[in-house]
Amino acid sequence: CNVEIASQDIENIIQSVMRLPLGSKIQILSPIVRERKGEYKKELRKMRMDGFVRARIDGAMMDLTQDISLKKQSRHTIEIVIDRFIIKHSIEKQLRHAIDTALKFDETVVINIIDEGRDILFSRKLACPQCGISYPELDPRLFSFNSKYGACPDCRGLGVQLEASQANDGGPNDLLALNLEEHDFNRLKTCPSCQGRRLRREALSVKIAGASIGDFAGLSILDAESFLHDIPLTDRQRIIGAHILQEVRDRLSFLRKVGLEYLTLNRPSLTLSGGEAQRIRLATQLGSSLTGVLYVLDEPSIGLHQRDCARLLESLADIRNAGNTVVIVEHDEDTIRSADHVIDMGPGAGKSGGWIVAEGDPSALFRHPSSLTGAYLAGRAAIPVPAQRRIPQGFIAIRGAAEFNLRNLDIAVPLGVFTCVTGVSGSGKSTLIYEILYKALAREISGASTHPGKYREISGTDAIDKVISIDQSPLGRTPRSNPATYSGIFTIIRDLFALLPDAKARGYAASRFSFNVAGGRCESCQGDGLKKIEMHFLPDVYVTCDTCKGRRYNRETLDIRYKNKTIADVLDMTIAEAHEFFDAIPPLRQRLAVLEEIGLGYLKLGQPATTLSG
Repeated sequence: CNVEIASQDIENIIQSVMRLPLGSKIQILSPIVRERKGEYKKELRKMRMDGFVRARIDGAMMDLTQDISLKKQSRHTIEIVIDRFIIKHSIEKQLRHAIDTALKFDETVVINIIDEGRDILFSRKLACPQCGISYPELDPRLFSFNSKYGACPDCRGLGVQLEASQANDGGPNDLLALNLEEHDFNRLKTCPSCQGRRLRREALSVKIAGASIGDFAGLSILDAESFLHDIPLTDRQRIIGAHILQEVRDRLSFLRKVGLEYLTLNRPSLTLSGGEAQRIRLATQLGSSLTGVLYVLDEPSIGLHQRDCARLLESLADIRNAGNTVVIVEHDEDTIRSADHVIDMGPGAGKSGGWIVAEGDPSALFRHPSSLTGAYLAGRAAIPVPAQRRIPQGFIAIRGAAEFNLRNLDIAVPLGVFTCVTGVSGSGKSTLIYEILYKALAREISGASTHPGKYREISGTDAIDKVISIDQSPLGRTPRSNPATYSGIFTIIRDLFALLPDAKARGYAASRFSFNVAGGRCESCQGDGLKKIEMHFLPDVYVTCDTCKGRRYNRETLDIRYKNKTIADVLDMTIAEAHEFFDAIPPLRQRLAVLEEIGLGYLKLGQPATTLSG
């Protein structure tokens, strides 16, 4: 009811209980343990010695005269049954004694209405004088959606539920049994109880300057800083909250310094880009006050606008100036120019790499005659800019784009040309192009089940036959996936080997040359080329298969050769080598040429997808 809560004394509690309907069966309970791990044998024994015979433990009534065994590593809630009553006018004296006894154990009294199976909570400290709702003593766990004590009971702290048409017999909470990383989030709806804020009503009723913790978590980092700066506090409140407020302000400042001020505090980690996740980890280090540490970063500027990249470099300089060492793997020009020392690897990629071409300060790199990186930085080499721009051959018009931070935009995307959508980090680029344009086209053209972001209308789609999204998601989650299998090249290669005279004479089909099925693969390692050795108390170790020596196939399969190369030899080729080797096979030559043209000639055809960068 949005009224400031106040404490209730024993008289208020008695009056509230006596207002229950006559004849109501109730029991008075006092919580002695709330959602904590342990066996609590000592506490249960003491309650039994004090004359109590019943307790409600984890929601179930238990007889204290019996042996009760609780799991030590599980969280438990134990409420002692003080007394039982049937509501009538003559019980006030006994009721007073029972409530007084309950308040000796805890500031909260639980009145359980037996016939209705519900509880009424009364607190000597926190209670609403208007609607009578009482609250337990505030505890940090109350504000954590990872704790059952604070999580919304309807969505269990997830903030979402399965759509009614998708939920199974177990109801929306069966979402907890799903692998959320692989789950289709389009099937989810916001929890109506907590409105996606993930916490129970009691937690969301606690407000500072009119905002609950759920409201605060929904702010961007920049808005959260402004909120804390403008928060009105009395002198007493300022003294009490000074340390906590400073800690929060510092952490928000660190996140802003690495260019993440646009992120909301409650942004799901699964929706963060690799660069954003890396910068959040970096922000945690800015306030650590550590010295003598070596920090290793892998391309932290990915997805960053130049404005934000400059702020990132300032943060890295702060870490260095605090007495630490920073080592970055990076292609970004500003990062290279800002470095104290540069190591240029090359001269090429894959087998053509592995050497130090140049080393020293950036100016030494610019002057080095063999450094391709230095040549581009010094201006001796450059990416040619088209002398003439293509003319659009039509447009796809998006009207009323309003997902996330988009402000009801109308935009025309030209067709038949190379269009770049740019802007500072968090400005809405991915929302406009991926969440709205791609998902809408995928649904309309390909019949995909995607749910695009909010928009009013999209026109001009009749000029498009197909839509493809190319992102940085892994090609496969197992070592069995590789560039040859993903690109479809391996299917053609297997068909080619199956057409060889020796393969026909032995009756070998194309499946014989697959390492994923029995027949041609090495059965000792199941076609992996490696064997997993399980180590107790240590990470598993992978060793080369001693039967096939890492070649994945059995001896009979490796007897079949094309131009004196076995199928294992082909998988061990780089894309550049395979391009030359299969020059006489047009389907292979064309696909391999494309892979080489986009700079992947150094990759091996059989290189496990798990070892490829994004």
